[in-house]
Amino acid sequence: MCHIFAGQAPETYESQTRSVRIGGHSTSIRLEAAFWTVLEEVAAHQGMSLGKFVTKLHDEVLNLHGEVRNFASLLRCSCLIYLAEVRPAGTAPAVARERYLCESSRLHLEAAE
Repeated sequence: MCHIFAGQAPETYESQTRSVRIGGHSTSIRLEAAFWTVLEEVAAHQGMSLGKFVTKLHDEVLNLHGEVRNFASLLRCSCLIYLAEVRPAGTAPAVARERYLCESSRLHLEAAE
């Protein structure tokens, strides 16, 4: 399967729990390390700290929908939207890009550069 899925480092899908303060209350969110990495990038792209970004997103969802169901899933899907629609093309960190490319894709990429 070209190692694009199976070859990923186990650290990328290891769960991490982080404490955040939302609406004046301390809570914890458990996500895979890869999602935390993307969320940090999203927050930086928005000019915010990770905590401020998560709080702002939570507040906006509350305003739009009146409740926040499954916030961890919302964060994961937000990462996917960012990667697919917002992140400028070609700005993926080189280390991450290299890690997930199979050999044939790596050779094709090198030839294109």
